[in-house]
Amino acid sequence: MIPPGDLAVHRQKAWEAQSDYVARNSVFYQRLWDGKQPPKRLEDIAELPFSDKADLRLAQPASPPFGDYLAAPEDKVSRLHRTSGTTGQAMNLAMSARDCEITEIVGGRAQSLAGLKAGVTVVHCLNYQMWMGGLTDHLTLERTGATVVPFGVGSTELLINTILETRISAISCTPSYPAVLERVIAEKFPTLRPRDLGLKLGLFGGEPGIDDPAFRKRLSNTWGMQPRNANYGVSDVFCNFASECPFDTALHFVAHDVLHAELIDPDSGQSVAMSPGAQGELVLTHLSRECQPLVRFRTGDIIRIEDTDRCQCGCTGFRFRVVGRSDDMVVVRGLNMFPTMVAAVVTSFDELSGDYRIMLDAPPPYDVLPVHVDLAADGQDDGTLKQRVEQKFKQKLGATIRVNILPHGSFPRTEGKTKRVIRGYE
Repeated sequence: MIPPGDLAVHRQKAWEAQSDYVARNSVFYQRLWDGKQPPKRLEDIAELPFSDKADLRLAQPASPPFGDYLAAPEDKVSRLHRTSGTTGQAMNLAMSARDCEITEIVGGRAQSLAGLKAGVTVVHCLNYQMWMGGLTDHLTLERTGATVVPFGVGSTELLINTILETRISAISCTPSYPAVLERVIAEKFPTLRPRDLGLKLGLFGGEPGIDDPAFRKRLSNTWGMQPRNANYGVSDVFCNFASECPFDTALHFVAHDVLHAELIDPDSGQSVAMSPGAQGELVLTHLSRECQPLVRFRTGDIIRIEDTDRCQCGCTGFRFRVVGRSDDMVVVRGLNMFPTMVAAVVTSFDELSGDYRIMLDAPPPYDVLPVHVDLAADGQDDGTLKQRVEQKFKQKLGATIRVNILPHGSFPRTEGKTKRVIRGYE
């Protein structure tokens, strides 16, 4: 780690080298910048235009397979990943050996901060089939010194037996995956309870949900584990560059030496100061990337800054929470609704499983938000549940929500990312 006093100097030197590299080697940014040179000072980076996912989606088909933002020769590509395509067209991600090493170091910092260390055995249950969350996240787990079991997704019965037989004490997965395990335990292992598996640490990422206190409490009570938001990243940038620590559930940004972060108003594009309470879209710039360097990349993630002082764990820099994605936002009578806001209400009812879908069968505008929920395994509807849930939505969010209560297990099992907003009209 670089001492805080030396970090600003390091970042400025890194930007000078990286911006020169991009200007010389990235056709994509040469075109976007219209031949102009990037500013020498990192603090002047806002002079440059934004780039975004839509730009990259156009660049790859035009210059396959990696797009003309590939700034290194193809023979320098050491690893090929593909994004999950959850929010649109799947993208090919190219990484050099150096890109891979930096990615693993940064991800290892995040996983270590969340509590993973030597002597702990962790089973990794994310998709290994080209997705960054598979192999690359596996390697970030190894960077902590922990013993890593490369399980992936599927074969849930085998996973349960493996955890029991090998005394695995930690799991790395999406927040929705424990619910899948609970169903299989109830169906195939009727004498077991989830906490009988002995998992003590849950390292979650890949989708929202873990920030909700009610959901965390349910995980702790059901599994006897300490849940941690351990894996926040943007696949095109870094698979993992933020996590919580034992002292603060906010995400700690741990990549200051290789990544520059900005906050902007998502509508106007104007810069927003990173001060406690500020909210906006996260914009990221690589300070060290060879294959597909990105400059002022709009992530689409709306975040809120929680603090900028040194944390009790020793981390400096800013801490934040993810409010939601700009492309998952639904406007209901002028109110901005994110899935995380819906989740906070759904998980507050013991009668419900906590799973939900926002079902949009027509394009906007919306006067009412239709939400489907299902009952918990032992949940009972006394005839007033729908009314009580809708009233709480109105009270907490100020919007009118139409709730459809489904039998337990109505939603399909999801072992990868769970899509919460279903736009049936597309």
